[in-house]
Amino acid sequence: MGSIKEEKFRFCIDRGGTFTDVYAEIPGRSVCRVIKLLSVDPANYDDAPIEGIRRILEEYTGEKMPRSSKIPTDKIEWIRMGTTVATNALLERKGERIALCVTRGFKDLLQIGNQARPHIFDLTVAKPSNFYEEVIEVDERIELVLDNEEHDPNSSIKGISGDLIRVVKPFDEETLRPSLKALLDKGISSLAVVLMHSYTFPQHEILVERLALSLGFRHVSLSSILSPMVRAVPRGLTASVDAYLTPVIKEYLSGFVSRFDERLGKVNVLFMQSDGGLAPESRFSGHKAILSGPAGGVVGYSQTLFGLETMKPLIGFDMGGTSTDVSRYAGSYEQVLETKIAGAIIQAPQLDINTVAAGGGSMLKFQFGAFRVGPESVGAHPGPVCYRKGGELAVTDANLILGTVIPDYFPSILGPNEDQPLDVKATRDEFEKLAKRINSYRKSQDPSAMDMAVEEIALGFVNVANETMCRPIRQLTEMKGHETRNHALACFGGAGPQHACAIARSLGMNEVLIHRFCGILSAYGMGLADVVEESQEPYSAVYGPESVLEASRKESILLDLVKQKLKEQGFRDENITTETYLNLRYEGTDTAIMVKRFKTEGGLESDYAVEFVKLFQKEYGFKLQNRNILFCDVRVRGIGVTNILKPRELEPVSGTPQVEGHYKVYFGNGWHETPLFKLENLGYGHILPGPAIIMNGNSTVIVEPKCKAIITRYGNIKIEIQTMSTTVKITEKVADVVQLSIFNHRFMGIAEQMGRTLQRTSISTNIKERLDFSCALFDPDGGLVANAPHVPVHLGAMSSTVKWQLKYWGDNLNEGDVLVTNHPSAGGSHLPDITVVTPVFDNRKLVFFVASRGHHAEIGGITPGSMPSFSKSIWEEGAAIKAFKLVEKGIFQEEGIAKLLQFPCSDDESANKIPGTRRLQDNLSDLRAQVAANQRGISLIKELIEQYGLETVQAYMTHVQTNAEEAVREMLKSVSARVAGPSADFGERDSVTIEEEDYMDDGSVIHLKLVINTEKGEALFDFSGTSPEVYGNWNAPETVTAAAVIYCLRCLVDVDIPLNQGCLAPVKIHIPKGSFLSPSDKAAVVGGNVLTSQRITDVVLTAFQACACSQGCTNNITFGDNSFGYYETIGGGSGAGPTWDGTSGVQCHMTNTRMTDPEIFEQRYPVFLHKFGIRENSGGAGLHKGGDGIVREIEFRRPVTVSVLSERRVHTPRGLKGGKDGARGINYLITKDKHQIYLGGKNTIEVQAGEILQILTPGGGGWGSSL
Repeated sequence: MGSIKEEKFRFCIDRGGTFTDVYAEIPGRSVCRVIKLLSVDPANYDDAPIEGIRRILEEYTGEKMPRSSKIPTDKIEWIRMGTTVATNALLERKGERIALCVTRGFKDLLQIGNQARPHIFDLTVAKPSNFYEEVIEVDERIELVLDNEEHDPNSSIKGISGDLIRVVKPFDEETLRPSLKALLDKGISSLAVVLMHSYTFPQHEILVERLALSLGFRHVSLSSILSPMVRAVPRGLTASVDAYLTPVIKEYLSGFVSRFDERLGKVNVLFMQSDGGLAPESRFSGHKAILSGPAGGVVGYSQTLFGLETMKPLIGFDMGGTSTDVSRYAGSYEQVLETKIAGAIIQAPQLDINTVAAGGGSMLKFQFGAFRVGPESVGAHPGPVCYRKGGELAVTDANLILGTVIPDYFPSILGPNEDQPLDVKATRDEFEKLAKRINSYRKSQDPSAMDMAVEEIALGFVNVANETMCRPIRQLTEMKGHETRNHALACFGGAGPQHACAIARSLGMNEVLIHRFCGILSAYGMGLADVVEESQEPYSAVYGPESVLEASRKESILLDLVKQKLKEQGFRDENITTETYLNLRYEGTDTAIMVKRFKTEGGLESDYAVEFVKLFQKEYGFKLQNRNILFCDVRVRGIGVTNILKPRELEPVSGTPQVEGHYKVYFGNGWHETPLFKLENLGYGHILPGPAIIMNGNSTVIVEPKCKAIITRYGNIKIEIQTMSTTVKITEKVADVVQLSIFNHRFMGIAEQMGRTLQRTSISTNIKERLDFSCALFDPDGGLVANAPHVPVHLGAMSSTVKWQLKYWGDNLNEGDVLVTNHPSAGGSHLPDITVVTPVFDNRKLVFFVASRGHHAEIGGITPGSMPSFSKSIWEEGAAIKAFKLVEKGIFQEEGIAKLLQFPCSDDESANKIPGTRRLQDNLSDLRAQVAANQRGISLIKELIEQYGLETVQAYMTHVQTNAEEAVREMLKSVSARVAGPSADFGERDSVTIEEEDYMDDGSVIHLKLVINTEKGEALFDFSGTSPEVYGNWNAPETVTAAAVIYCLRCLVDVDIPLNQGCLAPVKIHIPKGSFLSPSDKAAVVGGNVLTSQRITDVVLTAFQACACSQGCTNNITFGDNSFGYYETIGGGSGAGPTWDGTSGVQCHMTNTRMTDPEIFEQRYPVFLHKFGIRENSGGAGLHKGGDGIVREIEFRRPVTVSVLSERRVHTPRGLKGGKDGARGINYLITKDKHQIYLGGKNTIEVQAGEILQILTPGGGGWGSSL
């Protein structure tokens, strides 16, 4: 392998969604040939890659090759191709018709997924459609043998992973056979199979495959083969994606191969996979093909720029028409084992490529006094205004106005006859219309404001677009502990080089690299990639001498396997290298890290455990003491090294670069007469001071003023960036409409990065996996500036906490102090939600706050899990902390916080009987993680202050609040007509009044009188008439009601406004003291946060006539004993609306926490999950049907204490506008003798081994009469 035959053609092809790029090396010539074709052009050819190869062969051989004839292969050495066939089929849902085959009791497993809804403010709860049309359940079941469980050795089997398993129900082939035949009769011949615990016991899946193929199925995807890792949901989704896409790919590849003559077998034809490696046609499958094209780009820039042009780590920036791909390379490919693409979770090795919905086609809007770019795209059709198809303004139009898109160098292919250039006049006309709107708005805010010119507005939109793209770059680098400014920006793609200088400057970088093939780099990268074979096995064991030996044995077997596969493809031993990885995690965590084997400087092999601890500490900022390290998987990677394409060095040139012409380009300080150069006429050593334009094929490279472009020895463009201090002009009255959008992005980005830090550094499942946390930043008075949308019930609620702490501590706050609180009367929600607040000082002056709130799985109290069903006083619910300095002057007060957590106190003697936390070390670890998250926020805000100055940052903290206030006012003005129904009362002075109420299951009423001032855009939420404090635990602190109101307002605005104090500025909330929405500080409140909040939301949304009631509950389940505690919330049906059906099996409204995967659930806890599925027909009927609830059946395998805290077991979720109510929920205990006991909505029980908890969650209400 690897002998280069100069007399033959070599082709690298990237078949993209819009264009197909072909790079060819021509025998006997030093110059390559590049062709760019439309990927779909049926009027001229059937297949773009074939057409590209045909044209080049015709051009250079002189032989005519009719399109109808087969292409001769005697002159072709190899073909390498990346294709978006799989990606497009996934995005457009045009894959193969497939069915899903799953263990009985789990037919809805992939539909429910992790229960989370994709967008928390989307009342329609739009989720991606399923890939499968039908589901068949298999009679079979595997059970894991528990640690220390007495078992019969003859009845247990050792799985592949080393886990002991028991076959509870053997595979029933005869029951499955007619179901499979029925699928074939319906025309479905592709099958995805996921059976419980098949990662360690794949035999049953193999039997399904054997039967299906024997009956005539064309393709079967087994989850245990594709992704042999624990977690049924991502493994099943991966199998579904593969079954959906592989037949489509095979059909395309078959058609591709059929266009060549019979000697194609002698040509090396390889296809790019998502992991950056190549594979032959026989091994190219759907689940590994999703990132085929983008992976070529990563290989392209990494192999041609790193080490040759710079030693800095690289950020790959690939900007296209609708999206931008961001990646990182620092000497080795950064891979992930799981990613989400087009709504599908795919579990397979793939390059870590982050996609953001911002590109040349991103739509430009002016809303609520701020510039907005995307996420909507104008698409290729109709496209931007300048495409002459009646489109809307997009980033491309803004660049055309600025002169960075040059019509003279854009093909004249537009208009009805496809012969016209870009329409500059139409674009300017549309911008002038927009300018009138913008300037009119600015004058209304400040009569002295100067009009913005069209060019200023276009530049403003480009700056906002750049900030949108900077956000994922910061996340990609800084969340892994790397400084963004220490990287070089490797820029490619059609639109990227226009934005490169501005992006780099915003990120603090001083170096941009643009490859000479930047417009076709994904195609070029195909020729630089190696052939890769991977193999992986699960392995479950505690890290130690014996388990390391067993892992080595597995590694040896897997290495032989991948080497053999590469040898079958013609590679010799000297061309094969291998890599070994162990997937390790700490006991009690779900965060595994792939640890690569390497040799030390002395030639010794590294210790995986030592390396794991180093990587864990680098990634998460701490290490866990006295905690076992566990094996998860053994993975090997075989690489067939090809060494085919080599970068060509250029000879130095002298003389002045040739200027092709001059064009006017608008930069921040006005118009510049800018010289234009063609890259093909430039040589090694040429230096071009900015401003300058370099045309590189179809790509336009913009060299901004105070930058300098250098042509390198390999013919690439290196741009040196001179950083300029950013200054923003401050006026007291109004915010700069451009900077307002940029600061919105920056503030939200800071809150999001705090959240990612907390997720990474925490240890508990609740925070790390279920994502039950929120992070926010506040102004010096405690007003909310930005709250990352993690859990809705936390929205806006932390502002009360910060203000309470500020009032309590007064002047006794010092630099290095960190505060902790969870008491409802101090602005808290319920006790498990612990808030950590950090004041931040600048020159000894308090300038802002950051805070993080996380749900701790254990905080003490009368039941394990700290969510008791029958608590009557707050002390029974665990440790209650009003104010404590968790860190004082930089010193973590471990002894003090441990005492507060372990010994809850109250005014009565019964306090001694209330247990403290049962998981102190987890509490301490998560508190440290919250401190780290706050520190991350502080660092990022200080960077912002360093960049813009304290005065500017604080001014824009106020401006973003004003911006959100305006958005809510406009919404309130617009909804008044819609909400005016039979219950509405039009009062004096342009106001409308609506009254609504609903009931808790005990009969307590929540009464709302909503008064909307339609002229001012103000609203009064008056909860007078609400029942008094209850002798139970569904009392809700006032902050919970505020969070519910702000959530509803944000849903109704339906625009991506920042979540801050401004949302509540036009709103007054009146809650009568002593009601169960404003209880005393001794009242039990654990259920208020998770139950009452949902009812408040239902009442508010019903008053606005927005949608029918959703399930109205979070269905809280906790169980455990003195050694462990577990907590989960179960989804249900969402309410239908005026234009949509409700969604089934999803978290609704005030929560969006994830569900633990069934296999992890059974692996970690003494449980057996019998059923997890949709509760059919529980949604209310109507013109639009309410979503169905969930059925969950858990068998306990040892005695535990179980608490159920739920609502809507008496009162049903109401329908709206004639729609029927959803079904109420039901909770049962099924004893070992199958006796069914009704538990009611709230209960705590001692459950024995073999007993089953059955939860049926409520459905959503329907909308409209179905008659």
